[in-house]
Amino acid sequence: MSQLPTLEEIRRAPKVLLHDHLDGGLRPETIVDLARETGYDKLPTTDPGALRTWFQEASDSGSLERYLETFDHTVGVMQTRESLVRVAAECAEDLAADGVVYAEVRYAPEQHTSAGLSLEEVIEAVLEGFRIGSEGRGIRVGTLLTAMRHQARSMEIAELAVRYRDVGVAGFDIAGAEAGYPPTRHLDAFEYLQRENAHFTIHAGEAFGLPSIWQAIQWCGADRLGHGVRIIDDITVPADGEAKLGRLAAYVRDKRIPLEMCPTSNLQTGAAPSIAEHPIGLLRRLNFRVTVNTDNRLMSGTTVSEEFAKLSEAFGYSWDDMQWFTINAMKSAFLPFDERLALINGVIKPGFAQLKWHG
Repeated sequence: MSQLPTLEEIRRAPKVLLHDHLDGGLRPETIVDLARETGYDKLPTTDPGALRTWFQEASDSGSLERYLETFDHTVGVMQTRESLVRVAAECAEDLAADGVVYAEVRYAPEQHTSAGLSLEEVIEAVLEGFRIGSEGRGIRVGTLLTAMRHQARSMEIAELAVRYRDVGVAGFDIAGAEAGYPPTRHLDAFEYLQRENAHFTIHAGEAFGLPSIWQAIQWCGADRLGHGVRIIDDITVPADGEAKLGRLAAYVRDKRIPLEMCPTSNLQTGAAPSIAEHPIGLLRRLNFRVTVNTDNRLMSGTTVSEEFAKLSEAFGYSWDDMQWFTINAMKSAFLPFDERLALINGVIKPGFAQLKWHG
């Protein structure tokens, strides 16, 4: 048996990231700086190392609601144009340093207006930051505009996603606590996006089960599922037989609906018991359109490379498996087909071929 790829080797592989929250990936040093500059005085500590530890420990509670509370501090320091430009630029730099060649990073514009910025000013600041951070680093970053499930601004955000789609906004998303806030509350926004031939993903099947996945796909028409781990509830694996797929799981697999899996985050929110028992193992074996993502790099203390390293250790994944996950992600990106193909054939396959050859 060949040796599994090391973390350092994995960092050199060309990777694709589809599910990453801008307000979940700040550098602790930046949070401290921005808090000082903007007068934000609610941080639990102003020591960057201690702050990093606080975020990760607060995120390990097993509760999605408690996990989401940590964002009060990151969002709290992201209320000015300057802070948004800096955070977006550093996000692109950090992803490029981890070997990411294409990323779709999401955020909710409505959460960054408390100091007087308009939604348009928020969007333009983030786009500027990504332009600055991506330059010369071999990474391309698109943004997903997120609407909050418990608010009533989804149509407004959807219209902005369409307005800015030719200058860096790749698509639309809804996020926030799933229980009590079904995606069907935002049906008008999803129908508008479909009429406009726009792309969107929906957080579903993480804290809530199969009904949220069914609604996201069959009522709302989602192109991708954010997380989607609970699709496992529609798969039965007898001790002595092959996996049996229920109607919904079979539909998701048949239609190649991408699943934006975030293993470490899923452990923190209680959506999976451990990496070794994460549904991604079975779903990969059954050839679902699975992708590997970070969700929130600060809260989970992770990178895409580290997610792959954990999966490789748990499931024995080789370079071929990692290439499979990466091509899945690139196929599922909200980019024109020819641009996806160019990255697959011109960057991803040659990059993995070189690593496998040297390995």
